[in-house]
Amino acid sequence: MLDEAECERARVGRDPAYDGRFFTGVRTTRIYCRPVCPVRPARAANVSFYPSAAAAEAVGFRPCLRCRPETAPFSPAWNGSRTTAARALRLIEAGALDEEGATVETLAARLGVGARHLVRLFARHVGASPAQVARTARVQRAKRLLDATDLPMAEVAARASFGSLRRFNSVFAEVYRMPPTAIRRPGAAAV
Repeated sequence: MLDEAECERARVGRDPAYDGRFFTGVRTTRIYCRPVCPVRPARAANVSFYPSAAAAEAVGFRPCLRCRPETAPFSPAWNGSRTTAARALRLIEAGALDEEGATVETLAARLGVGARHLVRLFARHVGASPAQVARTARVQRAKRLLDATDLPMAEVAARASFGSLRRFNSVFAEVYRMPPTAIRRPGAAAV
């Protein structure tokens, strides 16, 4: 809930601590602004407060061209390319690169960017390529299945989205420096 008196003080004082926490709609101009907008503050009687830019737009306000509400803190535009990388990470965790025929190119197309640009974003924000992130997610999924279930190794490999048992054994041994059967053995120490 927005406290109108607090919002009004922040708006008139252009308090940067409130930037992105609420938006101000001016009924006479039908424009909504950030609390830090540099224009002369409107009369309090003509102002209403909204918790998000979408809420202000839903009742018919348009964004201010001076303070550009779409760039308010915590908005996707404010986060910049980090938003695209975060969306890609969520899709990878959900298995976007585990499906048959899935490639970094198809993932990039889903995000609306080029594959080379997506790889650059991952290098900058994640420190690994999308394929490496997907591989790590598969290995971690397999490790959780090994710890929590008594499924056969072939079933663990399939549920963790490895194409074959041989590939699963190879990648798992490369990452953990021991075969998956050693992890499952009672009393085996995970490194």
